[in-house]
Amino acid sequence: MQKRTTLTQHLIEEQRANGTIPAELRLLIEVVARACKRIAVSVGKGALGDILGEAGSDNVQGEAQKKLDVIANELLTEANEWGGHLAAMASEEMETIHKIPNRYPKGEYLLLFDPLDGSSNIDVNVSIGTIFSVLKAPADTTNLRPVEEDDFLQPGTAQVAAGYAIYGPQTQLVITVGNGVDIFTLDRELGSWVRTQSDVKIPEDTKEFAINMSNRRHWAAPVKRYVEECEAGKTGPRGKDFNMRWIASMVADVHRILNRGGIFMYPWDAREPEKPGKLRLMYEANPMGFIVEQAGGAATNGHERILSLQPRKLHERVSVVLGSKNEVLRVTQYHQDATETPAAA
Repeated sequence: MQKRTTLTQHLIEEQRANGTIPAELRLLIEVVARACKRIAVSVGKGALGDILGEAGSDNVQGEAQKKLDVIANELLTEANEWGGHLAAMASEEMETIHKIPNRYPKGEYLLLFDPLDGSSNIDVNVSIGTIFSVLKAPADTTNLRPVEEDDFLQPGTAQVAAGYAIYGPQTQLVITVGNGVDIFTLDRELGSWVRTQSDVKIPEDTKEFAINMSNRRHWAAPVKRYVEECEAGKTGPRGKDFNMRWIASMVADVHRILNRGGIFMYPWDAREPEKPGKLRLMYEANPMGFIVEQAGGAATNGHERILSLQPRKLHERVSVVLGSKNEVLRVTQYHQDATETPAAA
């Protein structure tokens, strides 16, 4: 019988082999993973657990919250505040950072998360997920001063770990600590995360692209150029047929790309020209960019590497192009070749 490696065993072995996972970071990842298991249980109950529908409130982005948005945010917050691993945390659903209550010990890490990605899919039983990112807190925050929002404003290159859980036919956890990407599947009978894929690699070339085509009329010229070339198929400049995919859940789209390649685009568009994009840099683009790069892919905002961007605010938005390296580089080159101003590219 093939030996099955659990998440805890994997993290311990990673620490022994590469020294990339200090004990506090290992425990933090395990706490996040346990919270994701609890979210998976709520997702699995659906209408039986009274988790479908609107919560009757808006998040900091002005977006209507689903009941499961609120539940997932509470589960992650409560699970992580007492363990002693964190200095503070931040969520896409909360206006500002969540400081660790004084009754609990403080740790040396900062946790950011999107508790429920793909909320529009909750009520129709389509895959959704949880995304998280881990940063080191500045050294002087542990005992000398309280954590502030500015302490979270670190570029994606500073991440020490990132991952996501996907709640689909299988519940899976995807993790990187900067030494490749591993995928764990939840054994529901045993309650354990079991490693089912190691050192995942994204093919450099692809015949699939993911984008919301309903926004086509609002795109900048470089994005239109790329998509039109894909649509032209074998008789066009690319010389091959492409398929389009769009799930409206970043976790689900990225998970497909990790497993078989592809490119995911959520670009700037002219509906809100003052905004550089729709997705959040700190909660979505940075952790997903880290994972994709560790799997051999690429992630840019159309102009620059996403992980090199210096965040200016906690809920900053960004244009996203990520996935198979050669396709991402092609879209990025089209932006560089274009004559549009940076704000509209």
